[in-house]
Amino acid sequence: MATATLCFSSAKNPIKPSKIRPPKSSLSSYNKPNSSAITTSLSPTISLFPSSTRFGLVKRLNPFLCKSTSTVSTSTTNYEFLDGPTELELRLELSKYAINSTRDIFVDADESSLTVRVQHSGSLWTLMEATCLYDKIKPAETIWYLDDDQLVVNLKKHDPELHWPDIIESWESLSVGVMQLLKGISIYLVGDSSEINEKIAQELAVGLGYTPFTTKELLETYGQKTIDSWVIAEGSDSVVDAESVVLESLSSNLRVVVATLGGQLGAAGRADKWQHLYAGFTVWLSQSEATVIVVEYNADEDSAKEEARRNVQDGSQAYTNADVVVKLGGWDPNYAKSVAQASLSALKQLILSDKKLPGKKSLYIRLGCRGDWPYIKPPGGDPSTGGNNSRPIL
Repeated sequence: MATATLCFSSAKNPIKPSKIRPPKSSLSSYNKPNSSAITTSLSPTISLFPSSTRFGLVKRLNPFLCKSTSTVSTSTTNYEFLDGPTELELRLELSKYAINSTRDIFVDADESSLTVRVQHSGSLWTLMEATCLYDKIKPAETIWYLDDDQLVVNLKKHDPELHWPDIIESWESLSVGVMQLLKGISIYLVGDSSEINEKIAQELAVGLGYTPFTTKELLETYGQKTIDSWVIAEGSDSVVDAESVVLESLSSNLRVVVATLGGQLGAAGRADKWQHLYAGFTVWLSQSEATVIVVEYNADEDSAKEEARRNVQDGSQAYTNADVVVKLGGWDPNYAKSVAQASLSALKQLILSDKKLPGKKSLYIRLGCRGDWPYIKPPGGDPSTGGNNSRPIL
């Protein structure tokens, strides 16, 4: 079965690092470090996305190419992983391989991937193939050496400030890493389907340890009637206004994932109702007829915004206010976690491109969600005037 890919826009530039054993002057000893390490095992093939699914990303900083699956040709590869201040250490067991010299080991790395192969019994074995590292590394500064029956690979972080939960980008590592990057800021799911919004919200809430809310359920509990009967009795505008009140009450909450009503029945479908949605990071789950699932940032990318507008129905242009767009080529509830993982990956890259975003969201909440996003006015200022020419706080 073909593996799905999560593709970023620039071309891959693989660099094979030097295969050297560092002298004792650079490492005080060849013993294992005393620091606690994560011990992980890779199964033969980890496939997180349906075989026909593809992902693309448009972002403002240097994009990179990576695949979303990690594969190894051996039955099980155990490794120890240590995240340091500026470097990463990966230890792989070699005890079951007859390694005669360092010439039997092949380590290849580029900014976003790592492959380790060994020559054993006349064959070349893939010991580890991490085709999507958690973040970028500096491949030219990669070194490796043997420590008894272990291969030790040292990698230099591209972003020294970033904590790596694991060597590969996976649902588990993203859940831990993005939770830290969000700094408690909530997530709102918008799109034409209430069902999809609810399903992905549940997955994200479980992964992040957030509290899930569904505006549909809150509204039906409050109104003691279904949304359909509400529309028949009072009209769709009444439902939109009621959901806006619910979003206002939720906007001051931290660490929640909110699934909003889909389509024009929801406040997110109205451009003038986004005042309290800006309190969190918004993910637009856009259904598309295309076979490619595209993940986009709502950044300074005119082509990305134009593409988003071409793929929505009349009246739903308000969704282009979202921070992240995930275009779904069809929908299958069995792959909800895959869509949730793609959302986390895009949110991670968005926040890493501007690490002030969570703090800016927090300030927006503290000032009362006045609708002046992203150009936040000082306290006492009129958020309805000034536009981009005003003097924002951030």
